[in-house]
Amino acid sequence: MLEKFLDRTEFTSYDDFKQNYKLNIPKHFNFGYDIVDEWAKQDENKPALVWCDDDGNEKRFSFSDIKRMSDKAANLLKGMGIRRGEPVMLMLKQRPEVWFMMVGLHKLGAICIPATFQLTPKDIIYRCNAADVKMICTVDDDEMLQHIEASLPECKTVENVGVVGKNIPAWAFDLRAELEKTSENWTREYLNETDDPMLIYFSSGTTGMPKMILHDFTYPLGHIVTAKYWQKVEDGGLHLTVSDSGWAKFGWGKIYGQWICGAVIVAYDTEKFNPQKLLGTIDRLKLTTFCAPPTIYRFLIKEDMSHCDFSTIKHAGIAGEPLNPEVYNRFLEITGLAVTEGFGQSETSVLIANFGWDPIKPGSTGKPSPLYDVDIVDEDGNSCEDGVVGSIVVKNTDKKHPAGLFKKYYRDEEATNRCWKNGVYNTGDTAWRDAEGYFWFVGRNDDVIKCSGYRIGPFEVESALLTHPCVLECAVTAVPDPVRGQVVKATVVLARGFEASDELKKELQTHVKNVTAPYKYPRVVEFVEELPKTVSGKIRRVQIRNEDADK
Repeated sequence: MLEKFLDRTEFTSYDDFKQNYKLNIPKHFNFGYDIVDEWAKQDENKPALVWCDDDGNEKRFSFSDIKRMSDKAANLLKGMGIRRGEPVMLMLKQRPEVWFMMVGLHKLGAICIPATFQLTPKDIIYRCNAADVKMICTVDDDEMLQHIEASLPECKTVENVGVVGKNIPAWAFDLRAELEKTSENWTREYLNETDDPMLIYFSSGTTGMPKMILHDFTYPLGHIVTAKYWQKVEDGGLHLTVSDSGWAKFGWGKIYGQWICGAVIVAYDTEKFNPQKLLGTIDRLKLTTFCAPPTIYRFLIKEDMSHCDFSTIKHAGIAGEPLNPEVYNRFLEITGLAVTEGFGQSETSVLIANFGWDPIKPGSTGKPSPLYDVDIVDEDGNSCEDGVVGSIVVKNTDKKHPAGLFKKYYRDEEATNRCWKNGVYNTGDTAWRDAEGYFWFVGRNDDVIKCSGYRIGPFEVESALLTHPCVLECAVTAVPDPVRGQVVKATVVLARGFEASDELKKELQTHVKNVTAPYKYPRVVEFVEELPKTVSGKIRRVQIRNEDADK
């Protein structure tokens, strides 16, 4: 399959990969027809998806099954009035229907909007009205249904709500039942252009109201680099990315690049994350490759992992936030797996990663993807010297728009123009590059702390804190100070067996002074039960800053 899109699939070094990776995008490429249907045509029994839950239930689907059910989905959507270019919002957790509906929407040419089950009525109303959503598909979760029902009177364009499960409210229809009785005879009705709108992610909202991130039909092909060369998925191998279907990480790890490579996706459908249950699932399924956000790894290494068989896993990855060296080292010690970091955004496929040809430097994000012309620049747009912190940017997008890079912020020209000027897309993240070309993430521009003339990245202080056994999770932010401008604050979640005290605060402050430069130590330490996070699991440092300002 990959040979259809790449001149070469194997490379001898990172430099070879960076210089000679060439992606060929077929005219009218459509993931539904050119990947799902093509695999089904080549081998009707080729496995595509393993669905499982915490109760030991399991269902397996071939690509032929996905083709048949996505054809039914396209027919159902069309019959309910969904047309090319019209948005449908999916809040389906990890039910198999999320794959059926996404592929069906792609075949129809409608716009898919993934959404998390954690949305409140305010969130649902905002998304539906911002994008003119015509249909919502969800599951029979009581709280979700209550939130959707409360939202509907203010959702101006929503015409239908489909529900998967046994408890279907009177104001919705039974999505699973309707799919079953809908015809599977579907014929491609039009040839989409590759730059037609295909998918909208809502940004995680770390710094304000979520923006609509618009991707076109080339987006799945951008994730070949993500899946094959970073996550190292294998044809026929089981791949688990821990992610809800409402996150952009679902697109990174649970559908596009993985199916292009022929991997079998694991749909781990759990109601609430439990590290021991996840370890049990990993042990039972005998995975080939694994990927999870840093939060998952931070919890796993605090558990007894001795009963879990990691021997079948050939590669483990992490994305979403930087992986602290202490977590990397501890996971390597327990499992023998060196976790490879990847960096990107909802706006992109993987931008920077540890691709495997060069040694891993714990704490480094790695080197740029061959799809993107990545650089680090100063406030005037000039390239930074090695060792100097600047903004991560993608250059020359006006000469060739990389597959995987978003088209624009939908219906928000001002936001698009703020980050995208003269063919340069500014990610809003900061990093520095070392002499060997490795990138070292510092933080969001808004998160960098300016204390007494120093610029302090939260990641490096958080990494120092995580080397102390009492710290399960932490977030480092700035608090205003009349003398220093800002000082470092650490908001800490304690591991089991530790209790908050003034003595422990002083111990952590001393610990940071000993691990990193003393001026970076947190002058303020607060212990909390949990950290505020976005629906995609990222720490909301902006919320901590705002709450401190209110105080």
